[in-house]
Amino acid sequence: MTDKQWKDLNDIVNGKILDPLPVGFIIDCPWLPNWAGMTILDYFTSDSLWFDANKKAIDTFPDVMYFPSFWSEFGMCSEPSAFGSRGTFPPNEFPHAHRTIFSVEDIASIQPPDPETDGLAPFMLNRLNLNQKKIEDIGFKIRFSISRGPLNIASYLMGTTEFLTAMMTNPDETHRLLTIITDYLDAWHDLQKKTFPSIDGILMLDDIIGFIGEDEFIHFGLPYLKRLYDKDVSIKFFHNDAGYTSSIKYLPEIGINIFNMEFESDLNELKELTDNKVTMLGNIPPRDVLAAGSPNDVKQATSDLINSMQDRSRVIYSCGGGMPPGVKTENIKAFIETVQKA
Repeated sequence: MTDKQWKDLNDIVNGKILDPLPVGFIIDCPWLPNWAGMTILDYFTSDSLWFDANKKAIDTFPDVMYFPSFWSEFGMCSEPSAFGSRGTFPPNEFPHAHRTIFSVEDIASIQPPDPETDGLAPFMLNRLNLNQKKIEDIGFKIRFSISRGPLNIASYLMGTTEFLTAMMTNPDETHRLLTIITDYLDAWHDLQKKTFPSIDGILMLDDIIGFIGEDEFIHFGLPYLKRLYDKDVSIKFFHNDAGYTSSIKYLPEIGINIFNMEFESDLNELKELTDNKVTMLGNIPPRDVLAAGSPNDVKQATSDLINSMQDRSRVIYSCGGGMPPGVKTENIKAFIETVQKA
């Protein structure tokens, strides 16, 4: 983000209503490479193509806040790779991280990885190092440390069904696994901020908390998220587009001040459940409207969202979840124009 965008973002989080209203999107490998005219594998393996794709988005939609902007990543393989997960990288499909834990007994032998040397983290960090001057030369700075969340990573290492079952059948082993993952993530976020002092935000993504009940969240989600968000940064951003009922009221307690949710929820209700302490990033339907709809469909859905808001403070208009595959330039422009005219 530019200095102005970062100031605007902090103003929004503090309750200021901007004119025009703000637009923001999470953009990464599901949408950005193909939209920019390259394969996902090209995007992952070429620093120059990765930079060009991000710059093209900035140049095409200069009024949009991008989260995190210049995201150095390898999809869902990013963090599991540090724990020995084999990554599968088709030429133009999403990568997949394979299981490493096949029974709860395997958890006992896991040791915390080192983010400076293990898995794909050194490659992600070095990509930013190599491109930092180019990023700053166009007026942007590296603002966020980024990762998936501990439950999300655990589900890749064990398998989603197996991990959710282990919460019920083997809570001690589950806590050991989540502690090891959290140790790693804590060190990884600290390393990112140490490497790039311009970082003043944390962005974490964890959809698995949307699949558990409130009691399970209190025991297996809340303590680990509180620890990870206990950072001296201004912006604490969380993405979960798989359901919010178990966790939404705890977001202020965790310290989260921006939330990106799924598209079916009512932003007015979310604001009420968080005492209007959390900025909402959302939430027109990403696939059925933003990607598959016409520009007129996008305009209608966006107008409906804006008109539904009882309080326009602490809202950044977006889709529910990250930018999905296949979204066309004209649909994004229709979204932006509708918000800016509101």
